[in-house]
Amino acid sequence: MEPARRPGGKPTAPPTYRVLVHRKFAAKWDQVVERVGLEAAQEAWDYLATTPGVPPRTGSACVLRGKAGLPQGPGWSRTVHYELSSMARVNFQYHDAYTTQPGGDPHRVVAILSIDYSSH
Repeated sequence: MEPARRPGGKPTAPPTYRVLVHRKFAAKWDQVVERVGLEAAQEAWDYLATTPGVPPRTGSACVLRGKAGLPQGPGWSRTVHYELSSMARVNFQYHDAYTTQPGGDPHRVVAILSIDYSSH
């Protein structure tokens, strides 16, 4: 996992969650502005970085069912399927007290697991 930078630069307020993207999808995250526009990309990042556990103001989100929705480990949420637009979707999980090692500092983290730019 690597940091998913906010499109267009730093936010005005510090984020609540660290937004990380799986390395396989880092190049796709870099294309998000080209695919959905700067405003929609910033709204998506702001949603992920501040309130991933509540429904977004724009777009739609639902929790995946079955194996696809299982948490990746203890403390992780179920997988959330977030539709930025009709042509862009992100699957993510979040953790409110993630640590990289026992006794480490806990951080709120959002992990982008996959990005899809095709239509259904």
